[in-house]
Amino acid sequence: MTRVVFAGTPGFARESLRALIAAGIRPLAVLTQPDRPAGRGKKLHASAVKEFAELHDLRLLQPQSLKETGIIDELVAIDADLFVVAAYGLLLPQVVLDIPRIACINVHASLLPRWRGAAPVQAAILAGDDQTGISLMQMEAGLDTGPVYATASIDIGENETAGELHDRLARLGGDLLVQQIERIVSGKCVADAQQESEATYAVKIKSADAELDWQQSATELQRAVRAYNPVPGAWTTFQGERLKCWCAEAFEGTGDLPGRIIDSGAAGVSVACGDGVLRITELQRPGRKRVTSAELADQLDLDRAVFD
Repeated sequence: MTRVVFAGTPGFARESLRALIAAGIRPLAVLTQPDRPAGRGKKLHASAVKEFAELHDLRLLQPQSLKETGIIDELVAIDADLFVVAAYGLLLPQVVLDIPRIACINVHASLLPRWRGAAPVQAAILAGDDQTGISLMQMEAGLDTGPVYATASIDIGENETAGELHDRLARLGGDLLVQQIERIVSGKCVADAQQESEATYAVKIKSADAELDWQQSATELQRAVRAYNPVPGAWTTFQGERLKCWCAEAFEGTGDLPGRIIDSGAAGVSVACGDGVLRITELQRPGRKRVTSAELADQLDLDRAVFD
């Protein structure tokens, strides 16, 4: 039986761990990030992977860093064939990459070398890509630069949000992992080098990135609404108040001032863009629940107003 150490933290990684266990591959240890404060109370919360590992009584390791002698010695002593990494969130130094007998492999949510980096799901939607997928990559010191063992592709839905696409990719990643892991161990699956000339990068997303720029086209803004749903949420401001935009449609239309609300009613709030019109159908005020744009129009005077 293949000797595996698994490293991952959020829900995306949990699906790969779930798939391994369902396939009868029980990791000898699970690495996940330390519990972090979250929510209004800033209480410590366990990662999705930790909760799943505890449910299955797996050996759990939560080091602050992988550069400490203690954790390195512990990983060496496990004597693993493979380290399987999925959205772990900590860099693996070369000394750790060299520990497993065969390789460290990564379950990455893009078709490498397109969208290396921290936010490949959002980047694919923002760019208007028709397809994305999963890459099983042999890890090396560079950022997602290692050779690729296998890929699996899926189409991106016309109105699919990053959250929806993330969940489909998480399941696809688990499926591809269990399909290929024994082939990797046996040497039947050989990794191919990436084409550096085709590489693109998906940088980590900040809240400021999700502000809607009304000078952009309606198509670009609709992609942004999808890409930043659910985190951090696309937003704009109205009379100094930040409004989250959760659902929108793009249309051809007027050459009015970008950001001007040209219509608000039961169908939504229609806003002039640099090119075309964005009809927002679901909005959220700070500290309140999401509402339809029609409900928000009843609360605020949006007629011919301009988003800041």
